[in-house]
Amino acid sequence: MLKQGTIVDATLIHAPSSTKNAQGERDPDMHQTKKGNQWYFGMKAHIGVDAQSGLVHHVAGTPANVADVTMVDQLLHGEEIDVFGDAGFAGVHKRAEHQSRAVRWWIAMRPGQRKALTDSADDRQIQLGEMVKAKIRAKVEHPFRVIKQQFGYLKTRYRA
Repeated sequence: MLKQGTIVDATLIHAPSSTKNAQGERDPDMHQTKKGNQWYFGMKAHIGVDAQSGLVHHVAGTPANVADVTMVDQLLHGEEIDVFGDAGFAGVHKRAEHQSRAVRWWIAMRPGQRKALTDSADDRQIQLGEMVKAKIRAKVEHPFRVIKQQFGYLKTRYRA
């Protein structure tokens, strides 16, 4: 039974960038993306997880260069009151497809903004709020561990 909250997130699944196959080219469904200062080639797995139970209710696979924020519409079941996401989902409430949604968006601050917080009373309250968001969002990491470690999808394989 799905409750009123959804946690959305995405993870990179690597693919070999080798061109040593019959066609002599990379997998056309995979792309490269930069995370931090590191480049990756592969795909992204986007999931929507129930915030209370941790059950996955939506999954979508895309090339790695697809932005997380563009997939949110496909990861929600439509009866959410609260939606939680990491900093990759900043600005999701401004997108046209979400203007008619009556949800509260709980999106994490970007790391640079969080580092800029001082030791003032107001900033300590913001830090506490960010910690609460992080504890709720932690439930979304368990399905990624299952997919990558137990199911073995740490790296995709391509055969022509």
